[in-house]
Amino acid sequence: MKYENDILEAKKARLNSHSPYSNFQVGALLKCKDGSSFTGCNVENDGLQSICAERCAFVKAISEGKKNFEYIIVLGGPKGSEPTEKCLPCGYCRQFMSEFVDENFKIIVIDNNEVIEYKIADLLPNSFRF
Repeated sequence: MKYENDILEAKKARLNSHSPYSNFQVGALLKCKDGSSFTGCNVENDGLQSICAERCAFVKAISEGKKNFEYIIVLGGPKGSEPTEKCLPCGYCRQFMSEFVDENFKIIVIDNNEVIEYKIADLLPNSFRF
């Protein structure tokens, strides 16, 4: 399967999720154009400052000086279950990511063990950026 190793890394990152309020664990792997990658997981708190897995991975990459991104894999589901249903980035994450990518940046999700690729421009129509 295409992206197999990266999907496994996103699944590992998902296990680090701190999601005591939703019990919905999300993991992400952000692939840079230079081949490096950064993972992230969702980190909830009892307020409005929770962090999604996608933004976590982007912030880690950007804080390490990365600027050119190819794709992100996002996996999520209830705690203790295998992530098999489509888990798309929220609107806030879509807008956040658009600051750092072009319209061809890919968002990859799994739906019933099928890899589905979206372009960010398809998930964020009429963006301020592209």
